[in-house]
Amino acid sequence: MPYRAPVDEYRFLFDHIVGLSHVVDTDRFAEATPDMTAAILSEAARLCEEVLYPLQRSGDLHPAKLENGVVRTSPGYADGYRAIADGGWVSISAHPDHGGMGLPMTVTTAVNEMMSSACLSLQLNPLMTQGQIEALEHHASDHLKATYLPKLVSGAWAGTMNLTEPQAGSDVGALRSKAEPMGDGTYAVTGQKIYISWGDNDFTENVCHLVLARLPDGVPGTKGISLFLVPKFIPDENGNPGKRNTLKVVSLEHKMGLHGSPTAVMQYDGAIGWLVGEAHDGMRAMFTMMNNARLGVGGQGIGVAEGAYQHALAYAMDRKQGRTPVQGGPGSIIEHADVRRMLATMKADIFAARAIALACAQAIDMQTATDKPHWAARAAFLTPIAKAFGTDTGIAVAEMGVQVHGGMGFIEETGAAQYSRDVRVTAIYEGTNGIQAMDLAARKLMDGGEAAYALLDEIEAQAEAARASLPELAEPVWQAAESLREAVDWMLGHQDLNQRFAGAAPFLRGFARVLGGHFHLKAALTEAGDGPRTRLARFYITRLLPEHAGLLAHATQGATDLYALTPEDFAA
Repeated sequence: MPYRAPVDEYRFLFDHIVGLSHVVDTDRFAEATPDMTAAILSEAARLCEEVLYPLQRSGDLHPAKLENGVVRTSPGYADGYRAIADGGWVSISAHPDHGGMGLPMTVTTAVNEMMSSACLSLQLNPLMTQGQIEALEHHASDHLKATYLPKLVSGAWAGTMNLTEPQAGSDVGALRSKAEPMGDGTYAVTGQKIYISWGDNDFTENVCHLVLARLPDGVPGTKGISLFLVPKFIPDENGNPGKRNTLKVVSLEHKMGLHGSPTAVMQYDGAIGWLVGEAHDGMRAMFTMMNNARLGVGGQGIGVAEGAYQHALAYAMDRKQGRTPVQGGPGSIIEHADVRRMLATMKADIFAARAIALACAQAIDMQTATDKPHWAARAAFLTPIAKAFGTDTGIAVAEMGVQVHGGMGFIEETGAAQYSRDVRVTAIYEGTNGIQAMDLAARKLMDGGEAAYALLDEIEAQAEAARASLPELAEPVWQAAESLREAVDWMLGHQDLNQRFAGAAPFLRGFARVLGGHFHLKAALTEAGDGPRTRLARFYITRLLPEHAGLLAHATQGATDLYALTPEDFAA
């Protein structure tokens, strides 16, 4: 079945749920008028439906290869990438000073999600470049900005991030890569990095790597790490690709999914690089790129969920099997209660996850436009939720998509299994979802819960206002918010972070469940009667929201029972 970009859904969320109008009312984003936004969404939809989606199966069936040290990408990817770059989609949120569109991150998030639905393997390339652009905009010297940003913004060059090493997975501080100052403002970077998404390609003029490494006087741990920009080709005096740098792709990983995206093992042998930001402050600079990518990866999960849902819905509408309560005789399987349960769950969770991601993006835009601390705090608080819940939703929806297909879902030719294989890594890269949860339960509560309580106040205020028109939906949302408030209180009452970490994952998911109820209720309030959004909200609030009770009970148990189990108990 063909993919159809949910443009009307994005516009509804912009207008009624996340408040894009507040972003447009600022001087920074005044040009992002409703007419411009509508045109952007329509043109992006055309790109995704007509150019990128036809590449989805090609990348899976014909993976990227390493031949004689050269990465050969999947058939059609070069043309697909050129369409992305020529359309300006790499630089949609980049600052106009360097040739970007300067559009809100809210709009960028919607466009990136569409591209993820259409062809996740290829979309991962511009997503990495977008993150590098933001990191350089915030931390690079004027010289580096002038040399690299126009090329990255145009899509002529591509960007990557290099954190992980064989002996240092999530423990970035254990890295061994080193950088030696050369005395001329450059550094010789040596080390090996693994899991580098789009570490090389055969369709951009240059590939620019942001590499974490330690200077000779760098202390152990993350506080001694610096960040370096290391290009595949060293720019000449005119800023064009010149001499080949001393770096190479050692191998490409053989992966469960995302076959069209070359995931490289990178070797740096005294490669020339330039310091980005201050010495020994590399993690702060890299986190600019990582936080951008975390929201983007959450959108990837939602995008795959949308693609998998559309695929499953088309099959359920067409496949006839068994006696159904509606038809009586052999009818489409969408008439079976359990199939309806799965499809409704898929649709309801996609809406919840999408609303959370766009709310996070809107907070980023408001912070960019106003520089007010409370917007920065909200954006930071929502980022781990958007990443983890977005990707968990992608995995769950893709798995349900296989189930809706039944035995045909297990057959590769239907394409249902590809969604499940491709999306699985999104819960792992850019910080595992467990790390996102630990971040939420620890660092994001260092403000004494101010950002969390501000969200809860809004949820309860809306629920109070909705009691008059939708009391049966408003009351459970209000009660869920109160339960979540108690869980936040519990977290703040335990200074031993391991007590919080033991329940961090269910705490994050419980928070997402309540936010989902809030956004579904808000959607239902836009209708004058019992319309489709009210019916979907009722499904979510009566069937999915109640999960928060068990999640928060789990979240507030502490760590004692976990550590009562001995290693021998696990092996017994």
